[in-house]
Amino acid sequence: MNKSVSTEIIDDVLVITLDRPKANAIDAETSHALGHAFISFRDNPELRVAIIIGSGERFFSAGWDLKAAVDGEAVNADFGPGGFAGLTELWDLNKPVIAAVNGLAVGGGFELALAADLIIASDDAQFFVPEATLGFIPDSGGVLRLPRRLPKSVAMDLLMTGRRMDVEEAKKYGLVNRACPVKTLKKQAIEWAHQIAQSAPLSLAAIKSVIKQTEGMDLESAFDYMRSGKVDDYSRMLESEDAKEGPLAFSENRAPKWNGK
Repeated sequence: MNKSVSTEIIDDVLVITLDRPKANAIDAETSHALGHAFISFRDNPELRVAIIIGSGERFFSAGWDLKAAVDGEAVNADFGPGGFAGLTELWDLNKPVIAAVNGLAVGGGFELALAADLIIASDDAQFFVPEATLGFIPDSGGVLRLPRRLPKSVAMDLLMTGRRMDVEEAKKYGLVNRACPVKTLKKQAIEWAHQIAQSAPLSLAAIKSVIKQTEGMDLESAFDYMRSGKVDDYSRMLESEDAKEGPLAFSENRAPKWNGK
């Protein structure tokens, strides 16, 4: 694996660390490495939750490596499986991902965090997409995901001015789930991941798939679609051994033993 990306398995949690001093910027090679890490997580049935974090305490990620751009790397370069940063277009990942944002999430770094399901951030974290001030747009998800995650007027402000959003504002709009001191960020992210991993893996997959496939539908249409048999993860969950194990474990006053089947 690229030395700028390292992985650590803690029980059923995979911690992916982006380590490219000084700003954890992402070039094509690093993006490929991140993609392979997320795909490895996707394909390993023993892993339940992933965490993406940057090394150090100042930058989660400065996004696309502009030095690489100056050296000739194109905006539309091949960033590998999963798109930019390995996650922004990894559409078939049906397991939870937590972004642990330690400091600045800039441009593509912010887009990487947006591609996660949940965000925990250090108290001094900031989020911004300066692309429009540099002559392009955040097209690795920022221009598409921000208006879905924030009030449209707020998203337009961020996209068009490149201004910085601090943690308090991000929490106000529900963009950030939790905040904590940077010194305890990784520890708290891991504890949160372990809490999530206690839920049935097929249920977690069904949650992601139902939400993704019904996004934008009215409530009645969403119900009909969910029950139509077209959401494979939902159907798989309903017919699973785990769907029987959960109620049985509850009746026997014990922790369930999930097997993902």
